[in-house]
Amino acid sequence: MTKLIIILLSAVFINNYILSRFLGICPFLGVSKKLDSATGMSLAVIFVMLIATAVTYPIQFYLLTPNNLDYLQTIVFILVIAALVQLVEIVLKRYIPSLHKSLGVYLPLITTNCAILGVTILNVQEYPVTESTTFWWGFAQSMVNSLGSGLGFMLAMIMFSGVRSKLEGADIPKAFRGLPITLVAASITSLSFMGFGGVIENLFA
Repeated sequence: MTKLIIILLSAVFINNYILSRFLGICPFLGVSKKLDSATGMSLAVIFVMLIATAVTYPIQFYLLTPNNLDYLQTIVFILVIAALVQLVEIVLKRYIPSLHKSLGVYLPLITTNCAILGVTILNVQEYPVTESTTFWWGFAQSMVNSLGSGLGFMLAMIMFSGVRSKLEGADIPKAFRGLPITLVAASITSLSFMGFGGVIENLFA
């Protein structure tokens, strides 16, 4: 249980997919202007990450690996993610049309969100089924890591949404207005997460 807690907290703070691994930058910069859009996108990403991991992990170790089809990993994982994104889009369009409209083109872009593909691929690499581990233990670690990665994605999106709202009322030099100041703010936000390095492990040492 302690290891699962470490995996969860590390995924949120230390190995944050946006601020540490620099994956998922497109929605991070494109959808973080408004808090409601950032939150909606984050919830959709969390859902897709969890379901994608639940589907791709057994596919990897019950289908691809036993049949020496590991070279199809990326294609199969992308197809699974694309199908899940279509499901999310249909549900949002049917039941939450306002959120569907606010997310706009960025909702279908979840399909190409490298953070989601990165989570599914890194899960099977970091928590493989070996002689010393069972399938269910590796699966549990992967699901916890996906949850932590999704929560870390949400944390970064909400934090940066607040930062960008402050920038709108700031007196910014003309040369830095727009994308330049956004990238500067993103880099400073990323640096703030470096302080969590080693903290989680020491808490449970």
